Amino acid sequence: MKTNRLRTLIMFLTLCFTLGACVDVEQYDNSPRGNFEKLWQIIDENYCFFDYKQQTYGLDWNAVYNKYAPQFGDNMTEEQTFEVLSNMLAELKDGHVNLFAPFDVGRNWSWKEDYPSNFSEDLIKKYIGTSYKIAAGMKYCILNDNVGYLRCSTFTTDFGAGNLDRILLYLAPCNGLIIDLRDNGGGMVSSAETLAARFTNKEVKVGYIQHKTGRGHNDFSPLREQILKPSNGLRWQKKVVVLTNRGVFSAANEFVKYMLCLPNVAVVGDQTGGGAGLPFTSELPNGWTVRFSACPIYDRDGKNTEFGIAPTHPVSLNILDAASGKDTLIEYARMLLVN
Repeated sequence: MKTNRLRTLIMFLTLCFTLGACVDVEQYDNSPRGNFEKLWQIIDENYCFFDYKQQTYGLDWNAVYNKYAPQFGDNMTEEQTFEVLSNMLAELKDGHVNLFAPFDVGRNWSWKEDYPSNFSEDLIKKYIGTSYKIAAGMKYCILNDNVGYLRCSTFTTDFGAGNLDRILLYLAPCNGLIIDLRDNGGGMVSSAETLAARFTNKEVKVGYIQHKTGRGHNDFSPLREQILKPSNGLRWQKKVVVLTNRGVFSAANEFVKYMLCLPNVAVVGDQTGGGAGLPFTSELPNGWTVRFSACPIYDRDGKNTEFGIAPTHPVSLNILDAASGKDTLIEYARMLLVN
């Protein structure tokens, strides 16, 4: 009797291992067509904005497969394969989607390249001169109308509590603060949260996040709230104006989302570039790496900000202002802060 039970158990375990092998990840050849098939599958099973982009501009991922599959042949060079794969990924219109090869990076910058920059480094130099201060990679100074100016060009570094205390203490006598976020392409969401936490005295719901739970296009976890908590360090209590343009992307887009949930904050400039999906990476048979948006993030109303956040005050850089050494966005922000 024990022998029969043991034989049954062995057969059951063998069947489990056999079935496990049958549903294992499908293997693809290291060929142009094999790499295409693998890349299409990675995106199909893990990308997080299929429904949203079908609604906004009619993306059909199956149609993308039918469009690009015939373009692959065994005699393609690596460069040709890379070009066609990159073109396929560009159909997603996502700045977080990249293909990394040893000789190039496939990228989509249409979120900023197709729009006016509304930003000039030369104009910034006219405002801050040479006496500005630098802390945590950010330039800051007090303008001649007692308005504070903080240039935050990236979130790729950890600001540090001491640096932020020093900045806010220096700017404390000002009537208001301009945070110039233009051309900030993002970085670490944690750094965006750290800076935003200096402008709230209480916990604030700033949005929602989801995670992929399966291979289907709609396999997501329930929405989970994003809560911005106040910093333990110095906190700003006066008016704030955030300057934006299309170059504001990813973690910088998140920062704008946080700030719009706070009192006494206005956003001046152009719509941000977006980038509302936390990126993940995977690998093709030939060793190339693909990065893609895997976890969607929403604003506090549950709306998708993948294609950007509109300013509360739409303002463009005026050519005549620029010719006379004035930054239209900064001047508009100063007007809001002193009135």
